[in-house]
Amino acid sequence: MGVESFIRNKFCHYMRKGDVTMNKEKTALIKTNKLCKTFNQRDCQENILKNIDMEIYNEDFTVIMGASGSGKSTLLYMLSGMDRPTLGNVYFLGEDISRKSDEKLAVFRRNHCGFVFQQNNLIDNLTVLENIVIAGLLKDKNITHVNERAKKILSDVGISKELYDKEVLNISGGEAQRISVARSVINSPKIIFADEPTGALNSKAGKQVLDLLTRLNREGHSIVLVTHDVHAALRGNRVIYIKDGVVEGECILSEYTEEKNDERTIKLEEFLEKMGW
Repeated sequence: MGVESFIRNKFCHYMRKGDVTMNKEKTALIKTNKLCKTFNQRDCQENILKNIDMEIYNEDFTVIMGASGSGKSTLLYMLSGMDRPTLGNVYFLGEDISRKSDEKLAVFRRNHCGFVFQQNNLIDNLTVLENIVIAGLLKDKNITHVNERAKKILSDVGISKELYDKEVLNISGGEAQRISVARSVINSPKIIFADEPTGALNSKAGKQVLDLLTRLNREGHSIVLVTHDVHAALRGNRVIYIKDGVVEGECILSEYTEEKNDERTIKLEEFLEKMGW
């Protein structure tokens, strides 16, 4: 092997391993500038986010952790354009989305973002398939194409054909959350935002959802996951810790593998202990 090939292979190896210095070489999908969020409560103001400067890198699996009330979910809403900052800016591939109109923000989210929440937010009186199709029709008006794509995605997330025509009231919580993941990717988003997606699931169903998100990340989707669960956090290659509305620190992990996770677990647990978790 020549010198140039050796260097290139070693570079790619460390990029896959998530070396902290390599993040500087990645493409910043999202950047924030002095991001602040304030809520008015009675006669006082509560500062939830305080001058946050951060980057979310393309094709990373980024995890946001922190105690309840630390601002981690609020940060996710700012990054995704679901809410607006009080001060500061959010840039998506260099474009400031924080000052877009409500209509343009809706188009931005439809074209670039997928969402998975703790509550699956499926429409109860629609069938499993209809829940996916209705989301797809927001972007693609060809119902035949959307219907075919929805069936393929449902199959990919392990939902059998027998469930397609069932109303979502008649399926399990784990099945509903996998359907929610399917809905999040129907429009081929650049990034998927997940806010405590396993919080209401048992361990088996939670693992299925995390396996799906891990697979989607390896297929090229960027993931931003908010979680209290260390097992969920271990799926990421980068863990950002929020405390009292500021970024307290971050931990860079190698790529997740189920077989070789002990070293990553020790590193994350030591980091969280340092953060006061």
